[in-house]
Amino acid sequence: MTWLTWRQFRAQAIVAAAALAVVAAALAVTGPHLAHLFDSNGLASCQARGTCGNDVTAFMDQFKAAGDAVLFWLTAGLVFLAPALIGIFWGAPLIAREIEAGTFRLAWNQSITRLRWLAVKLGLVGLASMAVAALLTLMVTWWASPIDRAIALPAGRNGAPGFNQFAPALFVAHGIVPIGYAAFALALGITAGLVLRRTVPAMAVTLLLFAAVQIAVPLWVRPHLLPPRHAVTVLNPASIDGWTAGANGYMNVTAATDLPGAWLLSNQVLTPAGHTFTGPAPAACVSNSAPVSACSAALGRLGLRQQVAYQPASRFWAFQWLETGIYLALAGALGGCCALLIRRRAP
Repeated sequence: MTWLTWRQFRAQAIVAAAALAVVAAALAVTGPHLAHLFDSNGLASCQARGTCGNDVTAFMDQFKAAGDAVLFWLTAGLVFLAPALIGIFWGAPLIAREIEAGTFRLAWNQSITRLRWLAVKLGLVGLASMAVAALLTLMVTWWASPIDRAIALPAGRNGAPGFNQFAPALFVAHGIVPIGYAAFALALGITAGLVLRRTVPAMAVTLLLFAAVQIAVPLWVRPHLLPPRHAVTVLNPASIDGWTAGANGYMNVTAATDLPGAWLLSNQVLTPAGHTFTGPAPAACVSNSAPVSACSAALGRLGLRQQVAYQPASRFWAFQWLETGIYLALAGALGGCCALLIRRRAP
């Protein structure tokens, strides 16, 4: 049974191996240059010199100018799409194709049981799916490690790169979560194929459901995996990013934070009483002739506070493990559903 499953799966395995080889070659050629940019800008010792802001900015400018940014986003997109492709092209046809062709009847009339037939298919293809996701993520993580290290530096307000590892586009392309995504997408595709019994509809349903889950988890699940930390400080006029003033003295103030690599969940400016500051706007902020510094100084005299809810950068791997565990549990549950369907009713 294992040999037969491999014969049916070997074409997909060869294509995946070839794709991994191409990605590995591209990253191996460009990776040393990215590491050289990190070292040549002195980022390894910038904290001792207190120059991380300028050094990180210079590194990111050279990173973009060299064209490495294009490869960075292409590889991140590939890691993001790989689990979906696995679910669509490996998972959905795995059983649906057998049902459409009627070959499952021959397999079930042999000495093996239905559950063993399913277990071999799930085990072999599932391990291959997770291996592909793991190898791809490992290569991309190695290649992008200088960027990750630059993000983690205390570059401050004016030198921060503007994104962090918790950003949805980066979180799904680093660490171990792609392994969980691949297992879940494969199990989802297999379940869809077993329920619908048609390959093309199963592929479409797999894509829609996987996309829906990938949208829902970052928005409604991931922020609540761990309770956020809170920080309340006196508003520093130098950290004020901008403000908007409207009718009847309404005013909204935004301020920067110095939390390198952190995931900001909320960032509010509060009054001394603890309410969100909405005005009234100081005269210097609505005057057409007063300089920006005058408005910042006037806001500083109001005794405002800045309240931030965030997930620190040190929790990145905790979130990775928790989310991976959720997806692996979902994959296991879907595998159990497939076993019940196979056992209780013939297709």
